[in-house]
Amino acid sequence: MKYRVLGSTGLQVSAVGIGTWQLGGEWGQNFTQTEVDAIIGEAREQGINLIDTAECYGDHLSEKLIGRAIAHDRGKWIVATKFGHKFHGLHNRTGHSSPKEILTQLEDSLKALRTDFVDLYQYHSMEDSEFFREDLIATLHQARDSGKIRHLGNAVGSNRNRKQVKASKEMGVEAIQVVYNRLDRGPEESGIFTVCRDQNLGVLARVPLASGFLSGKYRPDHSFSTDDVRARWSQDSRAARVKEVLEIQREEVPQDIPMAQWALAWCLRVPEVTSVIPGCRSPSQVVSNAAAAKLSLDFS
Repeated sequence: MKYRVLGSTGLQVSAVGIGTWQLGGEWGQNFTQTEVDAIIGEAREQGINLIDTAECYGDHLSEKLIGRAIAHDRGKWIVATKFGHKFHGLHNRTGHSSPKEILTQLEDSLKALRTDFVDLYQYHSMEDSEFFREDLIATLHQARDSGKIRHLGNAVGSNRNRKQVKASKEMGVEAIQVVYNRLDRGPEESGIFTVCRDQNLGVLARVPLASGFLSGKYRPDHSFSTDDVRARWSQDSRAARVKEVLEIQREEVPQDIPMAQWALAWCLRVPEVTSVIPGCRSPSQVVSNAAAAKLSLDFS
C-alpha cells in the first residue's frame, strides 16, 4: 500500500480506502457484522487505513458496523464520516443543518463508531445556504476545539461547486470529497482540482468505479434488484453507461489488467487526488481494490 498526506491535515492515508454506503442497505444487500468484520479485516491486512462513512448510510447503521469492527484497534484507522442528512428509510432522507441537529448527529456518530473523536468530519452534499451558515461554522469549530473532531472536510454535492471549494481555507475545511472517475471528470473540467492544489486541500475521490460500472462486469440488459439504488436509473441511462465502459475497456485498458484496478489507478494518476474510496462487498474485492495502489500505468 502507498500512503499520502491528506492536504494540510497531516494525516497519512492509504491511497486506496474503503467507501461504505453499501453497508446501509441501499445497494441491494444487507450486511451482517461477521461480513463487515471480514471486509475490514482484509483491509487491515492490505494496509488500508482510511474508512469513509456517513450518518445516513442507514440510520447510523454503517457507522455501527464499522465501530464494532475497529473497536479493538481504533487508533490505527483514519475514520471519515459526514453530517447534514437524516435517514428515514431506503432512498428516503432529509437535510438537517441547524447547529443543534448537527451536534446531535455528531454525538450519535461518535456513539455508533465507538470512538471519542472523528478524524475527518465532512459536510454532506450541502447547499450553499447551509454550508455558509455562520452559526453552524462556529459550532463545528467549537466541536473541533473540544477534540471531538480532528479535521473538517466537505463532501461536495456538485462536481462544479467551485464556490464552496474556493471558500475552504476561510471555512477551516482541509479536505474535500468529490465524485471522480473515468466517466465523470467534472473536478478536472471545472478547475476544482486547481483550487485544491492552490489551497493544499486533500482530495478523496468517491464513486471511483462509477457505481460499479467501471468494473466492466455489467451488460446493457443487466437487471438490478429493486432495493439497489441503481435500479432507480432509467434502463436507457444504464445501457448508455455500459456501452461507454465497454468502449473504454476495449480501447484504453491493458488486457492483463482488471478493469476495476485500472479505473482506480486512473483516478490516482492525478496528483491532486489523495485517495480513492471505492465501495466493496467482500474481502476479495478489497484485495482487488488495494492492488490498484501498486499499478504504474501509462495514461498518456
